Amino acid sequence: MYLMFLRIALCGSLSCAQPANCVTQPSDNVAVVDTLRTMYAAATVDDMTKLRGVFAPGAYLYDGGVRYDSIDALMQLIHDYRAKGAKFVWNVTQPDVHVHCNQALVAFVNDGSITMPGAASPSPQKWLESADLEKQDGVWKIVFFQSTRVPPPEPAK
Repeated sequence: MYLMFLRIALCGSLSCAQPANCVTQPSDNVAVVDTLRTMYAAATVDDMTKLRGVFAPGAYLYDGGVRYDSIDALMQLIHDYRAKGAKFVWNVTQPDVHVHCNQALVAFVNDGSITMPGAASPSPQKWLESADLEKQDGVWKIVFFQSTRVPPPEPAK
């Protein structure tokens, strides 16, 4: 993960000359986004086996200003909200994917909603999110994930 950030700092992008043995396929961009969509599909139905499968060992996450050392820890928080009746909808939109060899960086807008207990309708939500992924044994795995909720617009005066 840090190698990719160092490469960005030194080269200004992920497009520095790739080593001769580095092969990046156009399908990698799609596979990176599919990994994120798999994460959200699994989170929607509490499929912890599938969720753990998209994260690399040692991966960690930042969400709501808190560091989580595993997807299990973050999902416990989500599970606690669901136990109270909250419902979440997540959608990966506007993905901006940069792949270099076996590393990928993706930034995207999570355009969804939260329905809190007793609410008549869902409250639209947007999160600005990014992830660092690594291709391990031919499969893209999330090694770092961050999410920042976009504050709702100020009411008109």
